[in-house]
Parts: sequence; C-alpha cells; structure tokens
Amino acid sequence: MPLLSAQSTFNDPITLGPNATILKDGKSLHAIGVNFFDCFLRLLKNPDDLSCESGFKTLSDYHIPFVRFCATGFWPSDMRLFQTNRAEYFRRLDLVVRSAEKYNIGLVPSLFWNFSCVPDLVGEPMDQWGNPGSKTLNWMREYVRAVVTRYRNSRAIWAWEFGNEFNLAASLPNAKEHRPWIHTTLGTPSSRSNRDDLTFSMVRIATGEFAKAVRIYDSRRLIVSGDSSPRLSAWHNEHENGWVKDTKEQFQDIIEKGNPDPITGISMHVYEDDDQRLEWAVEVSKRMNKPLFVGEFGAEGTSPEQSAKFHRLLKAIIDYQIPLAAVWVFDLSSQPDYTILPGTPRSYQLEEIGAWDQAHAEP
Repeated sequence: MPLLSAQSTFNDPITLGPNATILKDGKSLHAIGVNFFDCFLRLLKNPDDLSCESGFKTLSDYHIPFVRFCATGFWPSDMRLFQTNRAEYFRRLDLVVRSAEKYNIGLVPSLFWNFSCVPDLVGEPMDQWGNPGSKTLNWMREYVRAVVTRYRNSRAIWAWEFGNEFNLAASLPNAKEHRPWIHTTLGTPSSRSNRDDLTFSMVRIATGEFAKAVRIYDSRRLIVSGDSSPRLSAWHNEHENGWVKDTKEQFQDIIEKGNPDPITGISMHVYEDDDQRLEWAVEVSKRMNKPLFVGEFGAEGTSPEQSAKFHRLLKAIIDYQIPLAAVWVFDLSSQPDYTILPGTPRSYQLEEIGAWDQAHAEP
C-alpha cells in the first residue's frame, strides 16, 4: 500500500520553478546535502540494522536538508527479496522513508544505481537498456511503478533519479576493458561480450524510458539521470571513437542529448576543479530550463590540499547558485578516504555545509 506518514500531507513540496530553478513549498530552493549511499543497502543485508535512523538523526542535528541514496540492490542477489517477498522488501525501504520523514530530511532515491544489476537479473546483456521492449526495461518499469506509487505522497521525496553514472560507461573506445564486473555468486553471468558495451544511444533511450515511467505515476517531482560530468572526450568517444578533448559546444551537446524530455533536471558529479565546465553546464541548464543537480562532489582524504579542493568545489557550487548538490559521502565504511562522520578529521564538511544550509533556509 502507498506510504504516507500520519503527519505528512502532500502539497507539492518540491516543484520546478522558472529559469531552471527548484521551488520548495513555493519558495526558491538552494540546498547542499550528502550522499548516504548505503542507508537502504544495510537493511537489505541485515533487517535488524537500524543505523539508517541514527544516521538521519545525526544529519538532522547538523542541519543537512537531504540525502541521495541507492534505492535498490547493487547486485542481482540483493534483489532476491524483492522477487520473493515484496512485502518484506518494502518494509525495509519504508524504514528509510519514515526515518527521513521523522527527521525532516529530503530524499533523492537512485532507483538503478548499478547499471548491470537489472540486465543481469533478467538474463540479458547490457545492450537491452537500449531496447524499449526488452525484459530489462519492462523490469525497470515494474520497479518504478512499485516504488513511485508507494512513496509519491511522502514529503520526504524530493526527486527521482535513474541510476549512477551510466554515461561514464558509454561509447568508450576501450569498452572491452570496462565491461561490468563478473561475480557469479552475486548473480552475474560467468562471461561478458561486446553486447555488454553501453553506448550513449542506449543510455539515452533508457533514461527517457525511465522518465516516462515515472511521469505515469508522479507528474510533479524533479526527474534526473544520475549522470556524472561527461568525460573530457565524451563527444569524440561517441562520434569518432577517439580521445580528442571536446570543445565547449561538444560538451554542451552531450549534456543536452543526455537529458531528454521528460527528464526535468541536469545531473553532474564534480570532483575536479573545473569551473569552466561547470559554467558551461549552467548555461545549458538555463537554456533548457532544467535545474542543475550536482549529485556528487567532494575531495579524498584529509590533507590540506584536499581540504582546499573541497572548499573550492563548495564555493563554485554556491557562487553558481546550483539549486541542489550533495557531498560524497556520509558514513560509508568501504571508502574510508571519503567517508564523513562526526568526530573525525572530515567532520568539518558536515559542519560547513550544515551551517550554510541553516543560514540559507527559508523561514
């Protein structure tokens, strides 16, 4: 059944505004959040792991307004529960959404984080992301229906995201070296072929079909791809199978084509100091009237150089008035050089973005 907390009434909390802006309760929104990548994956692995709620409480204490997270299994084996006991699967995902509601934290669920999970689950190669009639896309549509209809009335949901960085695997001249991992015990096939090499055409079809599926059930929320910033040679990768660095016009062409209607926002992940390409992306955002979402940004480690890098990225996001951005990553033990926790050398990031959010929150 649809999830709606007792204290929640849906009245378009997040909507698209004019000139590539986002509105929250009718007022212009600029928010910097965090990635809480595995808050749901923890529950998939262990139904007694309630650390997602304590994590949301911590983030609330720091005034962090929203999180982006993996809202599906990473491996095919992670999705067995959805296949065999959907009620239990959603009981666990409900815990994430209810915790976010309890602590007044927004959610950007990324529904298909690992691009190989669904094709592997249904026994198809990756190229079926580009076939609208494939088992892959039909399974995607069913999952979208199940998730969106359940949570569309929750004020915690800020946006729907397709997946994580599908574009970085697209049309690579050395695609054979970047095929999906093989871990048969986790549900992957025992071999890969050139049919597992994604192209931009496949990714665009899949992204568009995702957005169409979401719009059937939710006519209002922001929809984004989850793409990273295009590779420096993305246009030449696609058109010339080469590594020549793209021009401004080629970069912007990749951005425009990678965010087809009814996608309503532009997604980028920014880890390098590249104000020029961020400025170019802002231009495209305004031209297409699609707000920019920097779904990941951050710096590795604790050195003074990396701290300075974090501050440069944060300043650029603020200076360019990016509507939404999320630092990578809160409480992720598998990435100790990126994880951010209170009482650690990287906790300053929570303190600074939380202070900024609190100072710029609408009264």
